[in-house]
Amino acid sequence: MPDLIDLHTHSNRSDGVLSPTALVARAAARGVSLLALTDHDTVAGCDEARAACQAAGIRFVAGIEISTQWRGQAIHVVGLGVDTAASALAAQVDDVAKRRHERVLAIGDRLTTRGRIAGREVAASALAGGGVPTRMHLARALVSHGFADDTQQAFDKWLNRGRPGHVPVEWPELADALPRLAGACRATVLAHPHRYRLSGGALRQLATDFAAGGGVALEVSMAGMGPGDRDRIASLARRQGLAGSAGSDFHDPAVPWNPPGRFAKLAEGITPVTERLDDA
Repeated sequence: MPDLIDLHTHSNRSDGVLSPTALVARAAARGVSLLALTDHDTVAGCDEARAACQAAGIRFVAGIEISTQWRGQAIHVVGLGVDTAASALAAQVDDVAKRRHERVLAIGDRLTTRGRIAGREVAASALAGGGVPTRMHLARALVSHGFADDTQQAFDKWLNRGRPGHVPVEWPELADALPRLAGACRATVLAHPHRYRLSGGALRQLATDFAAGGGVALEVSMAGMGPGDRDRIASLARRQGLAGSAGSDFHDPAVPWNPPGRFAKLAEGITPVTERLDDA
């Protein structure tokens, strides 16, 4: 991989704070030479990011982070080198965008009826900014309406499982969504595998199913990922014959520990996923 890359970032086209142009400027200031924009379930920011990267002298990779589920667990998959005009991808993006919009409205209703706060107004605020609505939009709206001091409290008090505004959602099955994404991009990457609440055996089975379904790489190095997790995921990648990807998962400049381009180097013996992107 080039010395300073970032293959997992978000803009305000999903749940990031910065516009694609501002994100690229921040990455350029950090010295990033290869950048992927991987917004949740949308490629709407890719054209703007590509133009900004071209102006800044940064190599750009169009990307996306899709929402799926596996054995009832929400699983995210990053697509790199995405064909943003692919019809199969567009159909999936439209389906998930509809599910996300409906979920925000349902959360607003539950906050109103169960939380006894102005939940529908919170939902309207969350939807007002455009882009793909996420629970982070709701958390920020809860803060702006005075129902939480910060977004973490918003999740803990209102949105997490067992709280008044928790609404489960069924994402497309990984076995169905992965081949569609694989057909529309250069490389599919299992996002932040160290974060999933899975036993060691279940995580190994997830990696096996991911590889069998056309998965190419695991995110083996990310901002905030400890040495133990890096070693564990790198070992899993080697066992499955998967490449390695790396990214900050940058969302917000107010979070100082994961600026664009900050993460450890890939472990020894891991094939960089960028080899799949060399002619992208």
